[in-house]
Amino acid sequence: MLMLPPDATKAEVEALREQLGFNDPLHVQYWRFASHAVRGDLGVSLVHRVPAIDLILERLPASLELAGAAMLFALVVSIPLGVVSAVKRGSIWDIGSMLGALFGLSMPHFWLGIMLILLFSVTLGWLPTSGRGTLAQLVMPSLALGLSLMAMFARLTRSVMLEVLSQDYVRTARSKGLREKIVIGKHALKNALIPLVTVAGMQFGFLIGGTVIIETVFAWPGVGRLVVQAIFSRDYPLVQAAVLVLAVIFVAVNLLVDLIYLYLDPQISYLEQT
Repeated sequence: MLMLPPDATKAEVEALREQLGFNDPLHVQYWRFASHAVRGDLGVSLVHRVPAIDLILERLPASLELAGAAMLFALVVSIPLGVVSAVKRGSIWDIGSMLGALFGLSMPHFWLGIMLILLFSVTLGWLPTSGRGTLAQLVMPSLALGLSLMAMFARLTRSVMLEVLSQDYVRTARSKGLREKIVIGKHALKNALIPLVTVAGMQFGFLIGGTVIIETVFAWPGVGRLVVQAIFSRDYPLVQAAVLVLAVIFVAVNLLVDLIYLYLDPQISYLEQT
């Protein structure tokens, strides 16, 4: 037991188990946890001896900041890249950008992070190697995390745009004499964004708790790093609380994605037609 000294007697261990309720049946333990969880009580960390929710909420802004910056970078670069590749299909630009996307998908996060540190911190001295608090400290972690997302989104955008550009309503818009920019931006891209929003929403949910490697490489104080430390120290209440909080965030992000669908395609409705 982590809450007792190594030389604790068996009687002391049993007394602590009784105090914590570990001797109760599993369904009783589950009901007790669930009833406390709905009130915001997710238990106390065995190592830090403070409420687990406090530790998670302390680290959560760092994870949201890193995930948001990586997602913003990926979307801002990938959408124009995918659109141009689809419009100029088969050109040198298309081939080069898709090869670059394949290269981005192939690079491991930790290797890219180390290479960025060696280039921009060690060699050039432009950016700090680690930590959080300034914009300069955010650049390399978000770039390392967002590059593979950018490659994924660029390939997806290109694929969906190629399908949309072959639809009848796009040909009709062109036959009406609309400028190509309006056809691409207003008619084609808006419909092509629905699959991209779906994938981006799922990836953002994964990023919140899945940035462990990047947070470790750049000493970023996020939830992912906190969970790994809790696992190594067998701080089970903290791990359990973190998983629950991340699951709630994932569900909330996907709910937001469903609401964005209504804006992208007004024909989508979640209300039954009577």
